[in-house]
Amino acid sequence: MSGTPEGFTYRLRKNGDVEVLHHGRPASVLRGAAAARFLVDVDSDDPQELMARLTGNYKHGNERTAKRHPRNRDR
Repeated sequence: MSGTPEGFTYRLRKNGDVEVLHHGRPASVLRGAAAARFLVDVDSDDPQELMARLTGNYKHGNERTAKRHPRNRDR
């Protein structure tokens, strides 16, 4: 598994909502001001990273610690 998020796409609904998909499955729906802010930010930032952060599927900072845990050493 790579360190960069991938597999995220989004589509704009007729009512202005933004639906974020992960590998074709709905992951999150943004409405109102959040949807408008997303549409502005998606052009300026890395879209994959932005969508990963919005859906909560993003690095939490504990990956290295968890990798060294005795339960996970042999994996």
